[in-house]
Amino acid sequence: MGVFNRMLTLTPISRTFASRYRVADTRLQTEVFGLSFANPVGLAAGFDKDAQWYPKLATLGFSHVEVGTITGQAQSGNPTPRLFRLPQDRAIINRMGFNNNGADQAAKRLAATRKFRPSDILGINIGKTKVVPVESATEDYLYSFERLFAFADYFTVNVSSPNTPGLRTLQNRTPLIELLTALQDRNQSLATDHEVQTVPILLKIAPDVTSGQLDDIISILKEIRLDGIIATNTTLSRADLNTDSATVEEIGPGGLSGAPLTERSRTVVAKLHESLGMEIPVIGVGGIMCGKDAWNMICAGASLVQIYTGFIYGGPGIVRDINRFVLQKIEQHQLATMSDAVGRTDLMV
Repeated sequence: MGVFNRMLTLTPISRTFASRYRVADTRLQTEVFGLSFANPVGLAAGFDKDAQWYPKLATLGFSHVEVGTITGQAQSGNPTPRLFRLPQDRAIINRMGFNNNGADQAAKRLAATRKFRPSDILGINIGKTKVVPVESATEDYLYSFERLFAFADYFTVNVSSPNTPGLRTLQNRTPLIELLTALQDRNQSLATDHEVQTVPILLKIAPDVTSGQLDDIISILKEIRLDGIIATNTTLSRADLNTDSATVEEIGPGGLSGAPLTERSRTVVAKLHESLGMEIPVIGVGGIMCGKDAWNMICAGASLVQIYTGFIYGGPGIVRDINRFVLQKIEQHQLATMSDAVGRTDLMV
């Protein structure tokens, strides 16, 4: 990343990258939770943990870059090694543990950083500091939200990482309502104080939620009218991997991402869209490794998609390739825009 950073610091080279990887076509444009996205493909949280790279990453054709997860306090994360490739499965296991320099440092960095293009969209993913007790999680999230409010085009509330003890319990009904209601209230008060619009708030959930938890989450989203939902985070499952079990066992705990999640994440997205329609948009993430995966996720009900492991394995050209594939499908089915394919399961390939 150091070489990449130095290269893209040079404006002419940044523009060269942008022209090479960007696919500009009005049929790819969409408006979701009040924001205008140039195309459906974003970079998921976890790659740019400290909001250091997002203007440069935007030159690779992403319509939005989600930074973080950022926590209220700085933390070093889990001991290394904590990131492992499973090439036979086109997958990654990570137990990073929200390593980042905290909300205060992120705010300072963002205040001094310009976007590559004014239209680039910055999402900020916030999570719980490990040393903060679960019962004090709301205050921790609120601290990050306040410090970063001025810089986010949207916020994502991460309650689904498997690498912070107790975090996933926040997906249960009572603590989730408490957390999201507090954030919505603070969002309104900050917007009023600064005489600006409220910032869209999204929730990121795990692929491992039970059917009952998912029903509760859907009910809560409708009840408090959250702006959107991201499905899904990494999984704890190790089912049906091609990598031999001894290797997987040696790696140990962590969240699995990549191709093994493709069907499970798409199933969760389809369930969400079936229940929420276009009232609360869904961002589909998990196992999107190519244009076909992205298209099928859109047809399952995702208004936008995000990639992470697909970007690691596919390289920067994957963003361009996904957008070109989506355009081909738009033309094939004689659609006016990408949005016309959202929820159209009959168009899956």
